[in-house]
Amino acid sequence: MTDDGFDGPGEEVGRVLGTADATPLQFWTAVSPGSYLQLDDVVVTRRELPDREPVTIAGVVTQVRARHEGAQFDSDVFAIADGTLPAQVQEAAEITTTRVDPELYVPPSPGAVVHRAEGDARARALHFDRMERRIPMGMGRDGVPVYLNADFLDGSRGAHVSISGISGVATKTSFATFLLYSVFRSGVLGGDAVNAKALIFNVKGEDLLFLDHPNTRLDDATRAAYAKLGLSAGAFPDVRVYAPPRVGDSSGTPDVSSRLTGVDSFYWTLAEFCADRLLPYVFADADDERQQYTMVVHSVAAHLARHAQPADGGVSIDGVRLGSYADLVDHVVEQLNDDETRSDWAGSAVGLGTVNAFARRLIGSKKDLSRLIRGDLATRRPHSINTAESAQVTVVDLHNLPDRAQRFVVGVTLKSEFERKEKSGTAKPLLFVVLDELNKYAPREGSSPIKEVLLDIAERGRSLGVILVGAQQTASEVERRIVTNSAIRVVGRLDPAEASRPEYGFLPPAQRQRALLAKPGTMFVNQPDIPVPLCLEFPFPAWATRVSEAGRAPSQTLRSITGSADPFAVVGSGGGTSDDDIPF
Repeated sequence: MTDDGFDGPGEEVGRVLGTADATPLQFWTAVSPGSYLQLDDVVVTRRELPDREPVTIAGVVTQVRARHEGAQFDSDVFAIADGTLPAQVQEAAEITTTRVDPELYVPPSPGAVVHRAEGDARARALHFDRMERRIPMGMGRDGVPVYLNADFLDGSRGAHVSISGISGVATKTSFATFLLYSVFRSGVLGGDAVNAKALIFNVKGEDLLFLDHPNTRLDDATRAAYAKLGLSAGAFPDVRVYAPPRVGDSSGTPDVSSRLTGVDSFYWTLAEFCADRLLPYVFADADDERQQYTMVVHSVAAHLARHAQPADGGVSIDGVRLGSYADLVDHVVEQLNDDETRSDWAGSAVGLGTVNAFARRLIGSKKDLSRLIRGDLATRRPHSINTAESAQVTVVDLHNLPDRAQRFVVGVTLKSEFERKEKSGTAKPLLFVVLDELNKYAPREGSSPIKEVLLDIAERGRSLGVILVGAQQTASEVERRIVTNSAIRVVGRLDPAEASRPEYGFLPPAQRQRALLAKPGTMFVNQPDIPVPLCLEFPFPAWATRVSEAGRAPSQTLRSITGSADPFAVVGSGGGTSDDDIPF
């Protein structure tokens, strides 16, 4: 490469068109005979100036067309094909400028030679040379690595990732986990990578329960793809899996079927539920906050925090011992129905109709939350989700829980993790939170405790080292401030109606159309310091994505917290599975 940044030896692919306007930000190039340009190709040209150094103009192909020159009518195509009418096929490509060096914004000259950018010229065109820390995201259409600027992910200059696409086709979760793998294994975090954490909520099937198992379908070609990205192909080395207790199981056995070892149950004791004022998260629908009974929710939560005393695993309120969530609900409803105690619990300014509306909703939560809020399990037993004391990657399995219970778990877990980071007062170590179905937890309309926590993470998480990696089918239905605060926006396969929404205005028209056709593994990534979203393909996961792919996990990852705890501290604990047993 010469001093002016122009990569002269690169392949010549065409010349700047003189029949279409060329501007500093966009121009067309005629493709040379025997050459071709495809969407996403990177090209570079040079503009000579009098008494100044040349200007290098680099860009990305955002549209390609071909036409017969010499044809006037649609039917001429047949005469041309027969050889009876002379005409020439000419291809042309639209180039959207990504970099001008030096920054003298002049249009390229018609007829100027256009080269395919390779090597250093490609890196300069895509601003990779300005990235002090680069995270490999996958391969571009030219088979060369594409990078993400770590400064816009870890909070240095920006934070948060928004991933949109059709469920089951856009591979949103697969890309999120690959991005985490790349962050942890590429070296961009330096010494901080050892202490960095990830919290992943698994909402569909048990696919994310095997991140620490190597993928048996991994082949040499996939290993080579990882190597080209500077990564070693393998499973996540340090993973802890949490699952809710089985329904009706007094021993608190985790409710999973495919993974039999290395899984811990999570739940909250009645004392924790009352002391930590978790009642609002029982009413976590966005619609709930528009109801008048929300004032009753907070009044009852405050009363429980003041008067509930721990008692042998359960709680005691005004001398009444309560040993289960159902007992607690029945006691609260009974007190609200009593004319003498109602004002103590709900306040004096609340009408009976509002109290009854609250009571109906509370009674309806017994079925969904009884296995999560317990008074029958030993309080000494480890049961809390705490990423600071967990593995590097913590997976919380929600797929067997009903919708209300999923909301409760997500809301309470995020609240406790965010409060823990606030108390620490430092952004290090980083905590990455991966949450699918973000439109369910932070919808555009309405308000809820979960939405408030997610908004807090989106707006203040950067300074506290909490990075949200949110995935959703429809970004148009997610709270605007969360999407706006996401420095990195990723799009996979889109629904046609969704693709027309203004939330995808950062995609050029051709990329919007391509998003309707994108195959699994193809993503369009927009980051602040590159003017055009980059199309990439990320490699097949090197970790198991389902039980049928799971190889043998490292022995140290199969030991759960409860498996290594004192068995006498666990009610109903038995022999179980040996630490060395392999589940498959």
